[in-house]
Amino acid sequence: MQHWWQTTVIYQIYPRSFQDSNGDGIGDLQGIISRLDYLQKLGIGAIWLSPVYQSPNDDNGYDISDYQAIMTEFGNMQDMDRLIAEAKKRDIRIVMDLVVNHTSDEHAWFVEAKKGKDNPKRDYYVWADPVDGHEPNALRSSFSGSAWQFDEASGQYYLHLFSKKQPDLNWTNPELRQAVYQMMNFWIDKGIGGFRMDVIDLIGKIPEQAITGNGPQLHPYLQEMNQATFGDKDLLTVGETWSATPESAKLYSNPDRHELSMVFQFEAMMLDQKPDGEKWDLVPLDVKKLKEVFIKWQTQLGDEGWNSLFWNNHDLPRIVSRFGDDGDLREVSAKMFAIALHFMKGTPYVYQGEEIGMTNHTVTDLDQIEDIESRNMYQERLAAGYAVDDILQSINAKGRDNARTPMQWDESANAGFTTGTPWLAVNPNYPVINVHDALADPESIFYTYQQLIAMRKVNPIMVWGEFSAIEAVPDQVFAYTRQWEGKKWLVVANFGKTEAHIALPGYTVSDVLIQNYPDHAITLADQTLAPFEAFAVVVA
Repeated sequence: MQHWWQTTVIYQIYPRSFQDSNGDGIGDLQGIISRLDYLQKLGIGAIWLSPVYQSPNDDNGYDISDYQAIMTEFGNMQDMDRLIAEAKKRDIRIVMDLVVNHTSDEHAWFVEAKKGKDNPKRDYYVWADPVDGHEPNALRSSFSGSAWQFDEASGQYYLHLFSKKQPDLNWTNPELRQAVYQMMNFWIDKGIGGFRMDVIDLIGKIPEQAITGNGPQLHPYLQEMNQATFGDKDLLTVGETWSATPESAKLYSNPDRHELSMVFQFEAMMLDQKPDGEKWDLVPLDVKKLKEVFIKWQTQLGDEGWNSLFWNNHDLPRIVSRFGDDGDLREVSAKMFAIALHFMKGTPYVYQGEEIGMTNHTVTDLDQIEDIESRNMYQERLAAGYAVDDILQSINAKGRDNARTPMQWDESANAGFTTGTPWLAVNPNYPVINVHDALADPESIFYTYQQLIAMRKVNPIMVWGEFSAIEAVPDQVFAYTRQWEGKKWLVVANFGKTEAHIALPGYTVSDVLIQNYPDHAITLADQTLAPFEAFAVVVA
């Protein structure tokens, strides 16, 4: 069975940073509505909306206090209904961010749970008695420190795999699960296009055994969720699964198992960290390993699952700064990343600003850092004796604020994002990198993305074609073919800042589909690729 989400491209919006409509410095729903024509021009078919629910904002909306209300900074439920309706007029679906591994500690469920051990909502969360007067075990939070927080009133600890203001839900409780499904159906009834599921691989946790990801009940829970909510509807469901392998991804996304459409896996996104370290412990990208990861996921998932394809999201640094070049070669490297990714098999995701080549924003001081994860790491590493310069180098490379600086619309004050003071500083390069200039330049990164998105809609080979890697190329070059119903396309991408030589005499070019150096002849048999050069061609 074919689905709409296999032939379209998804665009992620981080609402806080997309467009402010009322001058308070914070992006909002009305701001998004005002930019829908721009997204329609780009050609995307769905928006993944990072959380807009009511939240005290300890982790920028991923700490939810009411799943069925809208954060006042973003607007209200009428604005949300209007966004869904206005997007639909433009053939764009809204995919909600589903955060059900944890809530805010200000959620009504947790407020009740804290009232005492015999409260009906107590078991909605994970509680444990002290062991020898200390935390129940050594589980650590992803945001630094212990994953256990002591509750003075009851003498017990509650689990928080993220901030202490994000207590973990107890999925072993059937009442809790039904409450979650009820909430999901509330949104489905509003006409949304599906859910992106935050850290969904953690809901099967068994904390007393120190099991967090991939617990034994994870897949039964997802099958129950599927049956109780979206299973009989053609919705996109994508799970964030940091620990997924091709084998476990099949469990999530094989249609016969009735779980999810696909998962986000992050194997490629961990290649610039030391294998035995944290994400902050940096190593240079090894392109050969990157290719191996791509090839593994493209070939091993086969037809038993579906790939998600992405370079960026709200948790990741800007790809052009990370693996590319954000100086003189910014435009060609940004186009190379687009071409290399969009011709692979799977559903591509574009993160806001990626389509104009937005870059990381360097900070020089803790005061410039908003992100809770980066701030906690700064303090933890400072106490451990790390040099401030080394800590800042890691944050500038991998910190989440890099992706969260406001969208750069034009060269007016604050990049056209707000008439007020932005909640997070705008990247100072906005007079050079912005939507207005991109739309005025027919050779811009924007039009490369627009062309790739349009091609996917009318070329089944991009969606269904068989993927085959080409091995006989230098380590810095990624080359592959897609084949479908007698057609063959060849994609070549040089991931290096230096030239590379390829010799592929077995292929004859019959048509050029796209290239990021438009004046370069493509010969294949004996060709020197410029730094970050990429192209896709029809071959015989």
